Amino acid sequence: MINLIKNELIKIFKKKTIYITLILVLAFIIFTNVMYKYSGSQGNYYFEYSQEYIDSLKDDLSKLDPNEISDNTIYIDIKSEIDMAEISNQFKSGGWQQQIINERLGTYVREKNSNEYGLEKDPGKVQELEEKIQEIIEKLKEEDWKYFAEEDLKEAKINLETLENQKAQAVDKQEIASLKNQIENAKIDKEAAEYRINQNIKYGYDYLNQALTDYKTWAKTVNDQKQNLENLSYEEKQQYNTSVEQMNLSKYILDTKIDIENQESLKGILQNFISQYGILIVVIIVMIAGTIVSEEFNKGTIKLLLVKPYSRKKILLSKFITSIIILIFTIAIILIMELIVGGIIFGFDSLAEPVVKYNFNTQSIQELNAFAYLGIQILAQMPMLILLLTLAFAISTIFANNALAITISLLGYMSGMVINQLLILYNLKPMKYFVTMNWDLTQYLFGNLPYMQGMTLTCSIVVDIIYLIIMLIPTLIIFKRKNIKNI
Repeated sequence: MINLIKNELIKIFKKKTIYITLILVLAFIIFTNVMYKYSGSQGNYYFEYSQEYIDSLKDDLSKLDPNEISDNTIYIDIKSEIDMAEISNQFKSGGWQQQIINERLGTYVREKNSNEYGLEKDPGKVQELEEKIQEIIEKLKEEDWKYFAEEDLKEAKINLETLENQKAQAVDKQEIASLKNQIENAKIDKEAAEYRINQNIKYGYDYLNQALTDYKTWAKTVNDQKQNLENLSYEEKQQYNTSVEQMNLSKYILDTKIDIENQESLKGILQNFISQYGILIVVIIVMIAGTIVSEEFNKGTIKLLLVKPYSRKKILLSKFITSIIILIFTIAIILIMELIVGGIIFGFDSLAEPVVKYNFNTQSIQELNAFAYLGIQILAQMPMLILLLTLAFAISTIFANNALAITISLLGYMSGMVINQLLILYNLKPMKYFVTMNWDLTQYLFGNLPYMQGMTLTCSIVVDIIYLIIMLIPTLIIFKRKNIKNI
């Protein structure tokens, strides 16, 4: 058996196509890493209004009459857009002021223009709003970000106090329950505002600001969802789990000041290794498994193989084991390529940072070494890779057709996620035993709820083994009975 496997490996590594494929894989890995590096260095939040754009808006505005009912709303919209563009261009593109302008000034500017150019004018309101806008602009110019943080905190405290007073006076149970929920959300706003001030987190688009924004959003979502947790549907429970996970991950970022969501790093790419390079792995393994038997028939070399003192079962098994070895080799070589290329482009520092996940079993944050997490991910998706390999191997053996084996296997991989989404969408519970629903075991990691209610890790492993046997037994029977006299 060992000699058979050794001979099969020698035959594979004598082929030029394997080396050409690996060169193309290396080129793809280099391209992927360079694109991550390039996109990460560009800054996704930088934006500046061009003068040409502003001039075109002014030209459109000149053609409208705010006193005409048909033009009035459009006139106010365009005038507000011009005002916002001109204010925004007074400040550095991508600076923290841009966030304040985008989130706070828009309402004031439009309200001012509505009172100034609207059908019902209010000069007093216009003056009041103009003073508020100018006050904000002055604070932006003075780099006084704490002014806005203190305004947030003041507003949160007032809102919280108002809600608590309303709750104290309320008598209706439903109203009290609603007010309790609003109070909890108001406390989250207050907590976030205090955190910004105490931790000196300037407004902007960096990872800490994003984490603070995300924490507020997800914490409120969790608070809203848990009010009726017992009556949630399975899909709603999955959404609730997602909210809990994201809330805790955001809090971890704020507590540790570690950007665990950064994907533009070696750790970030390795963290998504299978999803990033899965298609490359599948292409290589189905090319090998889909030709390792059929090629012998097509070239007529199967006769030379079968006259050797080995049973057909051993010959077929050796080829299957060789395919598994090539799968492991492919994962290893792509991983090594990524480590070298990613290390050169990004450096290796990010590997010292932990991969952070929320564990629903312990209801706590779990830190993992990057390589430990990578190993868990690969093992959890190994059933999918082995089943696709086996599918290509079976078709190659039964039909002796390279193209058919490769094509069907690749289609199975690419359509797997779509099939799962359709089965989940239409809640086809009997189909929870279908192979694509069970071959990705990552759905069970860290206590997550699986794709469909009633699915378990043990059941999925059993289902995967059954499908493996269903493909291998007919393959072996047909191979043993194949007539090679006319080949």
